Amino acid sequence: MIDISGVSRSFGERRVLDDVSFTVAGGRMTGFVGGNGAGKTTTMRIILGVLTADAGTVSIDGTALTPADRARFGYMPEERGLYPKMRVLEQLVYLGRLHGLGAQAAKRSAESLIERLGLGERGNDTLESLSLGNQQRAQIAAALVHDPTALVLDEPFSGLDPIAVEVVLGVLRDYAARGVPVLFSSHQLDIVERLCDDVVVIGGGKILAAGSREGLRAEHSGSSFELELAGPTADAGWVRERPGIEVTHLDGGFVRFDAADEHAAQRVLTGAVEHAQRSGAGVTVQRFAPITPSLAQIFKEVVR
Repeated sequence: MIDISGVSRSFGERRVLDDVSFTVAGGRMTGFVGGNGAGKTTTMRIILGVLTADAGTVSIDGTALTPADRARFGYMPEERGLYPKMRVLEQLVYLGRLHGLGAQAAKRSAESLIERLGLGERGNDTLESLSLGNQQRAQIAAALVHDPTALVLDEPFSGLDPIAVEVVLGVLRDYAARGVPVLFSSHQLDIVERLCDDVVVIGGGKILAAGSREGLRAEHSGSSFELELAGPTADAGWVRERPGIEVTHLDGGFVRFDAADEHAAQRVLTGAVEHAQRSGAGVTVQRFAPITPSLAQIFKEVVR
């Protein structure tokens, strides 16, 4: 587990990180989201030791990170740094050797990643001859070639088409399944929501929300509910007359509403059962559930 605790950083008079604290658990995918200038890249650079913190600590499994620990991390920076005129396979082998792999081990790892990431026919091509999406795949391979103990990836899905996204997701899931902590930033909230176990939202250099994906959705679900009645005479119009209820959408037997409190919502459910019993003709309560927000909705809520 990577633990970021009380990290602050300023550039001159501008404070870009303010007491940032969160964890990246082993074996879990953690999405790091925030607007431009929120502090994501600075935080990642501090984790990797590219920048130093003015205050706070970064540790792994309870021990302060050392240069040797960081050398075993896989890092994909925001600024892509591969050599444009170097062949892809040659470049990955070279990077594997820099991380301490033997020549044969580095070649095996590079060839395996090239195949898994869909670059099997492009290994002998120069980086600059590849499309931007394939350059991105090569950059991801560079972060993985030395079999890292943790992954810190800055916008790994940028420029990838949907098929390439699925390929990269599969590779990252495999690393997480092996117990590797995986932290990545992304502006593509739909991908974060689909992939991540945990989510960290940062804004203005401060952590605005952090927790498991489902925990955050439950925490921000508020008091909105949906009720669906099924049957030829199903009608949910009576919900508007219930105390403490504000109907936001009504269509026959389907109603979406806000409840003043838990008791008001419970009274609607009780009323639905009674309505179904009175109506007869096969009317049933098909569904009654709180409305859980998407990550995009939570993001808008916490950053405003």
